[in-house]
Amino acid sequence: MKAYVRTSPATQEVQLQEVDIPKINADEVLIKVEAFGVGIHDRYFIPSEVKFPYVIGSEGAGTIIEKGNEVSDFNIGEKVIFTTILQIHGGSWAEYAVAKQSVLIRLPNNLTVQQGAALPIAGKTALECMREINSNKGDSLFIAGASGAIGTLVIQLAKEKGMRISASASAKNHDYMKSLGAEHTVDYKDPEWTTKVKQWSNGGVSTALAIQPGTGSDSIKVVKDGGLLITVSGDSQTVIPERNIEVRQMGHQLFTNKEMIELVRKISEEKINLVIEKQFPFSEALEALKKTETRSARGKVVVKGFNNN
Repeated sequence: MKAYVRTSPATQEVQLQEVDIPKINADEVLIKVEAFGVGIHDRYFIPSEVKFPYVIGSEGAGTIIEKGNEVSDFNIGEKVIFTTILQIHGGSWAEYAVAKQSVLIRLPNNLTVQQGAALPIAGKTALECMREINSNKGDSLFIAGASGAIGTLVIQLAKEKGMRISASASAKNHDYMKSLGAEHTVDYKDPEWTTKVKQWSNGGVSTALAIQPGTGSDSIKVVKDGGLLITVSGDSQTVIPERNIEVRQMGHQLFTNKEMIELVRKISEEKINLVIEKQFPFSEALEALKKTETRSARGKVVVKGFNNN
């Protein structure tokens, strides 16, 4: 099969190569990949001990074409959303991918495979953010880097809980973030943005969520005394605590697919808007990766499957 692979542990270079179709275990399925999501981690987020070339990728959607003898909840021919995080036998950036039954979610008939592929990583992270926030109706939330795949979901989930939201992104995305539920927006390039958030929130927000790397130290400035700062990209160790503010790194937690299935349902019923900025053909997947690595996006970038261009 054709697949995008890391060629060695010594370099993060990704190449399109011909590799063997992976074999499934008893609790796994083989999926014909019809679309896969693109994340900033895809180039380097691989297991520590793997054989090279190693197929990259963490998420996708497609059709089950083979299943192990312990797979009872899904059938050959069903379209599914799946994750392939840190699998020894490779990821989703390929014609075919293996996934465990435990991570599969049925793709609703009214969602495209591109929408399905955009969901697993951003959706799970957004749900984990909301679990960490754990705020009440009327509480104020500031989201740093809110126009991307995670932020656009968090805006809507927080709005659903009755929170008041201020969000930062480049100016071109402000109207869009407001359409999703943000009450207040600021441009992170504006030297006065922290002052504007504090003015909007009467001195400081209850909670700040720093999604983008490097935003934690500035985001703590807009949190009220005794409030909470949650970092998503590992900034918590670089943030100097102040004013009795709790600084917490979002934890990736094990949980069943129940919450993700509920999120997929809300998206299929158009209660939550899934934002896809751009779809790339399979042949341009490396361009999609480079675009995502700029960290300047509105929603998610996805790549169509090899035979789905």
